[in-house]
Amino acid sequence: MGVVAAERIKLTSTKSPWWCTAVIIALGLGLAAVIGLTSKVSLDTYNDQRASGEDTIEPFLPSLTDAVSGVTGFGVLVLMIMAALAVTSEYRFGIIRTTFQAIPHRDTVLITKAALIGVFGAALTFVLTFGAYAIAKATAGTEAGVKLTLSGGEAWRTVYGVPIYALLCVALAVAVGSLVRQSAGAITLLLLWPLLIESLFGLFGRVGREIQPFLPFANANHFLGADQGIDWHWGPWGSLVYFTVFVGIVFGGALFVINRRDA
Repeated sequence: MGVVAAERIKLTSTKSPWWCTAVIIALGLGLAAVIGLTSKVSLDTYNDQRASGEDTIEPFLPSLTDAVSGVTGFGVLVLMIMAALAVTSEYRFGIIRTTFQAIPHRDTVLITKAALIGVFGAALTFVLTFGAYAIAKATAGTEAGVKLTLSGGEAWRTVYGVPIYALLCVALAVAVGSLVRQSAGAITLLLLWPLLIESLFGLFGRVGREIQPFLPFANANHFLGADQGIDWHWGPWGSLVYFTVFVGIVFGGALFVINRRDA
């Protein structure tokens, strides 16, 4: 409990977690409003063009997965940055040495950081999921928001899948932070990995398409219901297991390394 109290004080007494939390809320709810308004404009344009006899394309009618994309996309990325900084900042200012002197069991420190920030992130994203749904539904209107519903297994999997995804991403970010030890390097890796590196595999033709089902963040998005055009070898729950095992391997590697090199 002493370790939990110490990590809680570190988390709440610095400014960066508060700023990151504000950014996560703004991105999650703000993008939901943009998606709702965009769908309403798209439907109105479609109706006007159809009434005038012009050729048109189908309107954008967002699903629940689309509505919470601000939370699962940019929001979770900011959450990972916050989790990585919780580790790398201590290495930068040399606080980690004092921490390890007070708590010789280094595994406890890393696990506590991941658990504390992970539970906070899971609770925050769970609340924001309902907030994003409500805002997108309100801004889209009845007709454009016809697909925005909480009924059905896929919709509810998105609701409770977001906090699970956030928790796992925090654990991954803490592990990467402890392995890299530098804020710039850890943040760059965490941002480029899901946003750029995994998307590049689609450019390599058949070989890339065969690799895509084994990419960790692609599997996480598959569990959340995102349509990525990938030929999967398993269902959404299999993708969750795959991503969990991947995070477990990276986190286990971080625990192994942190006990065998100098602070």
